[in-house]
Formats: sequence, structure tokens, C-alpha cells
Amino acid sequence: MSRGKIIIISGPSGSGKTTLYKKLLENPRLKRKLAKSLSATTRPQRAGERNGRDYLFLTKRQFCHRINIGYFLEWQRIFDNYYGTPKESVERLLRKGRNVLLCIDVKGALVVSRVHPDAIKIFITVPSLAILKERLKARGSEIQKDMTLRLKRARKEIDQAKKYDYIVVNESLQKASCDLESIISSALNQKID
Repeated sequence: MSRGKIIIISGPSGSGKTTLYKKLLENPRLKRKLAKSLSATTRPQRAGERNGRDYLFLTKRQFCHRINIGYFLEWQRIFDNYYGTPKESVERLLRKGRNVLLCIDVKGALVVSRVHPDAIKIFITVPSLAILKERLKARGSEIQKDMTLRLKRARKEIDQAKKYDYIVVNESLQKASCDLESIISSALNQKID
């Protein structure tokens, strides 16, 4: 059995990366070709999220303990919360020949690609920062201070897009989803049925 590949989806807050990530995992033509990696976080659960399905929700103390024991493939502190990818679950899936889809931030993507240089890196962006700002406002979960920080961070993240194998502009969710399916199909060198 051949070893699976890592496919990384990342981009700034508001780019739609998480929505696209979920659509890829639900795509009937990709469903059996991709495995989900469950990320850990210390951020509060949002309405409708479940521990163990959407994220592994940890306290900061639990998360820091896991950092110290080498539990994470990558981890980052973002806006006073920690996010990380458990190493063993990813490695187990890869050994089983599964292709692992990661939805992680830009810094985490660069860490993973140093450990797994054959990882397929896809950057999700938006047509303009003005559109990004509107999307963040529409979420209704950002206070003005947080929005300013997220937009500042987004500019830095967009500057890193050149380090990715592919860039997808999410102007239309349907088109971006089709573009991602095509990229992943081609990158995995597999025919989508």
C-alpha cells in the first residue's frame, strides 16, 4: 500500500477556507479519497460545533501540556487562542494510504511542509481586502479591535501565498469548490469518478 499525501488548505480569516474544506470532505467524488484531520484548539466552541467532530476543544493548560510532550505536528497561537494538528493521527492515516486534508493557518502550513516537503499546499484568498472586510463583518463574530487585527494578519498571510503550490480566489463558493476539486484530483493523480 502506498503512503498517503498531505493536502493543506489555508488562507486568511474570512477567505472561506473552512467552508471549502468542509465541502471537499462532503464531496461524493472525493469523500473516499480524503481523510479529515481533527485540529485541536483552545478557542471557545461556537454554536453548532461539537467536541471531537469539529475540533478537539482543550483548555490552555491541556494544550500546553501536549505541546511539551511533542503531541502536535504543528501548532500556533492565534489571537490569544492555540490551534494545533495532532501528529500521530495524521501519521496513522498516511501510513494507511489515506490522503489527509488539513485546514490550517499559513505559519502552520509552512511548518508542516518542512516536515512533509511533498505536501500539496493550496492558498485560499479573496478578490480584495475590501471583500474580506465585508465577509468578516457579515460573520458578526468580530469586534472592531479583532477585525483590525485580522485584516492586518490577512495582509501578511496573503504575502505568503507565493510559497504555495496553488492559489484559489474564492469569489464564488461554487467555482472555488470546483477549482479545488480539480486541483486535488490532478495533484493526487487520480481520476475523479
